[in-house]
Amino acid sequence: MPMVNAALVESFDEPPHFRSVPAPEAGPGQEPVDVLAVGVHPATRGIAAGKHYTSPKKLPALAGADAVVRRADGSLGYVMVMGAGSLAERIVVDSAAVIPVPDGADPALLAATMNPALSSWAALRTRVPFQAGQAVLVHGATGNAGSMAVKVAKHLGAGRVIAAGRNRARLDELTAEGADDIVQLTPDEDATAAALAGAAAEVDVVLDYVWGPPTELAMRAVLGARTQHTRLLDWVQIGGTGGDAITLSGHALRSNAFRVLGSGFGSVETQVMQREFTELVAAIAAGGMAVRPHPFPLDQVEAAWAHQDAPGERTVILL
Repeated sequence: MPMVNAALVESFDEPPHFRSVPAPEAGPGQEPVDVLAVGVHPATRGIAAGKHYTSPKKLPALAGADAVVRRADGSLGYVMVMGAGSLAERIVVDSAAVIPVPDGADPALLAATMNPALSSWAALRTRVPFQAGQAVLVHGATGNAGSMAVKVAKHLGAGRVIAAGRNRARLDELTAEGADDIVQLTPDEDATAAALAGAAAEVDVVLDYVWGPPTELAMRAVLGARTQHTRLLDWVQIGGTGGDAITLSGHALRSNAFRVLGSGFGSVETQVMQREFTELVAAIAAGGMAVRPHPFPLDQVEAAWAHQDAPGERTVILL
C-alpha cells in the first residue's frame, strides 16, 4: 500500500504528530493533489484542539484546514478543506472547489495570507454595501487578521481607515501599512471612549474582531458621537477576543441607522465564497497584500504548533 507523510491529530490535548499514513484514493468528482504549503492559523489550531465546529468527530485525523496544492497538470490551486484535513504530502479534493492560483505565485506567502485576509475581504465584499471612499473602523487591528483588515479595506478603496487595538507599537506600524488614524484601546475606559468618539464617529463600517465588553464601550462611544444619526453604520462581528456576547441597548438601534451583523462561513452562500476566494487569491498573488510566512518543514510539525507568531507573521508548513 503506498504511503505518504502527514501531520496527524491523535489527541486533542497534544499537537499533531509527524506520521506515515496510507495515500488517499480519489472518488467521483475528486482528484489527488500534491500539497505545497499549509498555514497554521488560529482556526487550524482550534480544529486540532477539538475546539472548532469543524473539529473531527473521530481520531486520528489529518491536521490542517487549507492548502496551496499542485494539480496533476502542474498548475497551482488553493483549497479550503475545513474538517477534512490538509497536512499530508498528498490529499484528495473536490475538483470544483479548487481555486486557481496564478503562475509564479509564492505558495508560502499565499498560505500565510489567505486566512487572515479572508475575514475582512468577505465582510466588505459580501456582507455590507461597502463602496469606495467610505470610512472603516477596524476594532481589534493589532492581531494578524485585524492588521490585514486595514490593508484589505485600503485595497478595496476605503477613503479612511481607523485602526483600534491594544498594542501601541503595532498600531504605529499600521500607519505605514494604510491606517489613516489609530486608537489605542487601554484599561482607561473614559480615555478609550473619548479617543474612539474623536476618530471614528462618522465611519460607515466597523469590522469587529473583539466583541464582548470592549465592543459595548466602542458602540456607545461611536454612536454617541455621530452627528448624522440617519447615516447607515454597519457593525460587522467577525471575531471574539473580548468575549462571545454583548448587551445592546434597544435605544441605540432605534435612534440610529445602525445594523449589527456577523460575517463567517455560515453567512455567505458557497458559490459566492468561491468567487471571492478566486478574486482574493488573485489580489494576493499580484502583491496587493501579504503576511510574512514563517516556514517549518512537515517533520517539524510539533515545533510549528509551539511557535508563537510575531505581528505580521504566520506559521506555514512547507511540504
